[in-house]
Amino acid sequence: MNLRYVCMVIATLICLAAPAAADEPQSLQAMIDATKEGDMLIPPPGTYKGPIVIKKSIVIDGQGKVTVDNGGKGTVIDILTDGVTIRGLHLTNSGDQHNDIDAGVHIKGNFNVIKDNVIDECLFGVDLEQANNNIVRRNRISSKADDGLGVKGDAIRLWYSFHNKIEKNTIRNSRDFVVWYSANNRIAGNDIKEGRYGLHFMYSKFNLVENNSIWRNSVGIFLMYSDDVVVRNNRLFSAHGNTGVGIGLKETSGVKIFNNKILYNARGISFDLSPFDPGTTNDIYGNEIAFNSIGISFLSDWQGNIVKDNRFKSNFIPVTVSTFASAKRNVWEGNYWDSYEGFDQNDDNIGDTPFELKIYSDRLWMDKPKAAFFQGTPVMSMLDFLEHLAPFTKPLLMLRDKKPRMTQDFVATIPKIDGLDQDQEETSVKRLDPFGLYKD
Repeated sequence: MNLRYVCMVIATLICLAAPAAADEPQSLQAMIDATKEGDMLIPPPGTYKGPIVIKKSIVIDGQGKVTVDNGGKGTVIDILTDGVTIRGLHLTNSGDQHNDIDAGVHIKGNFNVIKDNVIDECLFGVDLEQANNNIVRRNRISSKADDGLGVKGDAIRLWYSFHNKIEKNTIRNSRDFVVWYSANNRIAGNDIKEGRYGLHFMYSKFNLVENNSIWRNSVGIFLMYSDDVVVRNNRLFSAHGNTGVGIGLKETSGVKIFNNKILYNARGISFDLSPFDPGTTNDIYGNEIAFNSIGISFLSDWQGNIVKDNRFKSNFIPVTVSTFASAKRNVWEGNYWDSYEGFDQNDDNIGDTPFELKIYSDRLWMDKPKAAFFQGTPVMSMLDFLEHLAPFTKPLLMLRDKKPRMTQDFVATIPKIDGLDQDQEETSVKRLDPFGLYKD
């Protein structure tokens, strides 16, 4: 037998008998690529490298045991299709480029679901770009810890995106939650804390904002050029500083602000040329406006706001206009004012005389903003007392409420809003949902 042939046979046997080399762990992207359209992927527990790109309709369920670390560059998960569900993942360590909008999740598709994930150390949290009918629910989102507030990214960003549901998310230490050029979205039940703008709308009409807790941000909700937004049943408190405001409106019309608790802010509600469109109104009904430095402030003498059935309690100043002017061209009716000193002889819980808010020495800081430093001082209190007792000049009438409430215990009359007073699940866009992915 040929010696060379014998050697080859022996070498082959040795190779076959030797243990196989350990396989490299399969990447998450490879698992996704191997998953068929419409199937579910449950990756083995562990940490995987990003970035991830998804271009087919699948479900990825990390079951709270899977981390995707992007190594500090780019976006962690890019969804470029419809019908994807991402749940139970920990997404971390995106890039830090604002121009590229480095994010935990970027969505450019429709009918996707992002729920029950933890997104941290990502510049932006969830970025929806021209994305419709998506759900972002019960995620915990924070930006990069070491960045100053002004250079952090946005927790959630909607850009030209419609009919989305952003619900029950917990947002901490991010810059803003922005809704730009986007309509017909529902933003509900979120807990937003320690950012700059809790919610910032820009050119975004017909959105619904309800049941959110927005607190310890520089600004609670700010509506710029965003008409016909409904803001109801929210808790907005502890917006302090020079720009601190619970709800701000700039050149915005047709807004409904109903049944909110607006507490402990520098300014409760702030109006800047709002409503802007002639013939429209902003309706402010049934809110509790309390413990603010200023309850409601107007940048200038303006009209078109209906302020009805609200409770004004323990505000340092109930209503102001930045220039020395009046707010009486707006409608004030049926509000409770804790400083009202009238009587109710017929026991109908409505004061017998109108509530009139007049300006005495307050005009000093309206004309000279630096004089606000003396608010609450004995000198200012003495001036107020003397002007009430014997006015130096005729005081300015700020507002008149013809039907002031005698008690804060009343049921506010809230106008119905077509299409929003039924169960939200019933009025939203219908989805084909054979696997129950859109339910809690």
